[in-house]
Amino acid sequence: MSFARADNSVIARWWWTVDKWLLTALALLIGTGAVLIMAASPAVATRVNLDTFYFVRKQLQLLPLAALTLIAVSMLNPKQVRQLALIGFACSIFFLIATFFVGMEIKGAKRWISLPGFSLQPSEFLKPTFAIVTAWLFALARKKENFPGDLFAIALYGLSMALLLGQPDIGMAFVVTCVWFAQFFLAGLRMLWVVGLGGAGAAAAIGLYFTFPHFESRVNRFLDPASGDTYQVNMAMEAFMNGGLLGRGPGEGTAKSFLPDAHADFIFAVAAEEFGLILCLMVVALYAFIVLRGFARALQETDLFVVLAIGGLCVQFGVQALVNMGSTLHLIPTKGMTLPFVSYGGSSLLAIALGMGFVLALSRKRFGQGETL
Repeated sequence: MSFARADNSVIARWWWTVDKWLLTALALLIGTGAVLIMAASPAVATRVNLDTFYFVRKQLQLLPLAALTLIAVSMLNPKQVRQLALIGFACSIFFLIATFFVGMEIKGAKRWISLPGFSLQPSEFLKPTFAIVTAWLFALARKKENFPGDLFAIALYGLSMALLLGQPDIGMAFVVTCVWFAQFFLAGLRMLWVVGLGGAGAAAAIGLYFTFPHFESRVNRFLDPASGDTYQVNMAMEAFMNGGLLGRGPGEGTAKSFLPDAHADFIFAVAAEEFGLILCLMVVALYAFIVLRGFARALQETDLFVVLAIGGLCVQFGVQALVNMGSTLHLIPTKGMTLPFVSYGGSSLLAIALGMGFVLALSRKRFGQGETL
């Protein structure tokens, strides 16, 4: 793509100001995800009596929309980012409440709303929009003396937690908590509050253990595999051992024929078996580069809203990737969470594209060159 420096069109200005390194890394990750979906999902579709390429077709149909979302959102200015996030957050809250009344119950949780040809998971869209809204509130509280931005941010966090735990979706609640705490810390949280909130978080984790039987079961199975069914984790670990350094080759893996969520929560295990340790390390490196590049761009900014928003979105992106890979490698208790841009899932794909579009929009060079924030 080539544009003259004098070209003042929207696309030309976007091209000269967007972080091309970050954009390239995201493109590589999306491409890797497409390849892994084609490798992992046919076996799952066949096992559940669907057309062999059912999941491949659905995911690849959404990829252009996700790419368009990422590019279109990255062209917004900070004011437009805030406006879009406010609308998106309000819609996410509305649909989260709706899941309690019209949501589909799957494995004991009501997280999805059935739409024509699509199952919507509102909590996925809550994550990026929540990060923008709370960043704006924290920043506004420090810009205007009497504005209770911190209290509003705490209230929105409490509302989000109540809705997520009501579904229940502990993993999503954990990610949102990490985003909120990271932003509060970056905004200048006193160390006494850091210690207090850390203690409250530990107490909350203990409370969740005794409140939600499925969470207790997962923790128990992690600490003592003999205490329950660890079939998926065992199959995933076997896939890593079978893959070795270079893998068995595309399509040659066997774990995907037995892993129920090979195309979603455990796609990293399929990557390990068929493409080996080298590809897995490359994927980890891509995630690390995207997160660290985002933090590096945030450190160059002087506007607190931009710093908090990029920081929160990068924390969300990184924590979600760590939870998925950590679960697959049996480093933490299992949690049904997608690997960003890699796992199958329409809501996840579009929501992550939205979040990364926000990061690209807020990290554009022009924001540090006198543009009104």
